[in-house]
Amino acid sequence: MSTQHTATMNQTGALDRSLDDVRLYDGVRRRRILAFCIDYAIVLLLLIPVSVIVGFLGIITLGLGWMLFGMLTPMIALIYVFATMGSSRQATLGMRAMSIRLERLDGGRVDGVLAVVHSVLFWAGNVILTPLILLASLFLDRKRTAHDLLLGTAVVRSDR
Repeated sequence: MSTQHTATMNQTGALDRSLDDVRLYDGVRRRRILAFCIDYAIVLLLLIPVSVIVGFLGIITLGLGWMLFGMLTPMIALIYVFATMGSSRQATLGMRAMSIRLERLDGGRVDGVLAVVHSVLFWAGNVILTPLILLASLFLDRKRTAHDLLLGTAVVRSDR
């Protein structure tokens, strides 16, 4: 049983792809893991200058500004996800490097809020289930994870 690749041009001239094409999911699981590692490194690099600023703010405010350190990492990560995955490319920098993107199954565009909710559900699932959350991609259709299933999204290859 082979799935035929169905791609047509829509009204804007962009290529419409059928999300049922199995070639869109070839190697996605491995690419997602590598993209996560790249994105994690980028967030850590973004933390350096922001941490310096918060450090100086703490000195100026006699230590009160240092309370921001507790929420600094999640704040930077969510801003990063909102700005990158919520953009028109629907992918973080790590996802772009691995040639994958987040797609909504209903054909709509992934906006910043959906991107942030996707990320928050991923981290909440990891807190509860540890990395076992990734095992769902072995059993669910389109190699989706639990948070993809809940949000009606799928990660597909952008180079196909």
